[in-house]
Amino acid sequence: MSIKHIITLFNREVIHGPKDVTFIMVVVTPILISLFISLAFGNIFSEKPKLGLTDLGSSQLVSLLKENSTLLIKEYPDEATLKEAATSGAVDMGLVLPADFDTALIQTNTLKASAYVWGESLAKNRMIIPAVLADTARQITGAEVPVEINSISLGDEQNVPWSDRLFPFVVLMAMFFSGLMLPASSLIDEKQKRTLEAVNITPATLGEIFTAKGAIGTLLGLIMGLIILGMNSAFGNAPLPLVLMLILGSLMASLLGLLAGAFIKDMNTLFAVWKFGGLLLFGPAFIYLFPQIPQWIGYFFPTYYILKPVVDLSIYDAGWSDIALNAGITVILVAILLAVVSNVVKRMSNSALRLYT
Repeated sequence: MSIKHIITLFNREVIHGPKDVTFIMVVVTPILISLFISLAFGNIFSEKPKLGLTDLGSSQLVSLLKENSTLLIKEYPDEATLKEAATSGAVDMGLVLPADFDTALIQTNTLKASAYVWGESLAKNRMIIPAVLADTARQITGAEVPVEINSISLGDEQNVPWSDRLFPFVVLMAMFFSGLMLPASSLIDEKQKRTLEAVNITPATLGEIFTAKGAIGTLLGLIMGLIILGMNSAFGNAPLPLVLMLILGSLMASLLGLLAGAFIKDMNTLFAVWKFGGLLLFGPAFIYLFPQIPQWIGYFFPTYYILKPVVDLSIYDAGWSDIALNAGITVILVAILLAVVSNVVKRMSNSALRLYT
């Protein structure tokens, strides 16, 4: 296999790809879907985390927080009103500051308070608020301040916000629609033009053509995944493992696209298979969409082992150790797909060789 040939074929795909309607469709569709969901449910352009405060004394913390542009601060006259605001979702978190709050903060060098938390607030908002509180309290004490908040969840804490529910679907759509459809449609186009049948009498081999098309599909899937994460500010605290999972997901999508392109004869059939196969690919996203469905059902879908780490890393700020098992299973699935594609390419090469000898 010649690297030079692969690069040449890859460059051809890059140059001629943008002129293809399928290329434009697989790029534009995920972005439009993400924009629609974000505008409808407030993920992009969303408001800042909302912190409600009931100050029973005259804490410096309130004035300092108002100067911080990270949070939207709302003050309430008493604890009952604050609790009602947190219950209704008017604030993500409602904090009660006792009369001796500043004195206790300076003496213990620890921020201790009771807080009402809206059950449907975004996970990232629940993490941003304590971080801002710690940073603001440091301005009072002059030192690092641990934050100990006694949280009381209000409303339905099992009711995941729709923006979080739909996020996995958008990420899978971006990676798999782009990474799968592009190599599949490109191979089908090659077969319809009968260029693949004569490949063995050209300098490039069938394996090199598959590799180039798979590479462009993987790259496009990765780019689209990164764009969607960027649009939703969802890179989390561990971007490296997140990018790794996007690469594995895009590679899986591309390999599935190569298999689809190898066996499907025309574009109409490809889109029909996509509609049916989408149930298999996006099954875990649909399960995540409706928390009432037992989540263990997702284990039967191969894309679950990509989706779960991506969601944990981007929304819940997980780390390497939290995704290791699912990442390992994904590597195994990708290796199996790679072996299957290699076997298909070998058979197609032998068939073409017999045709021209």
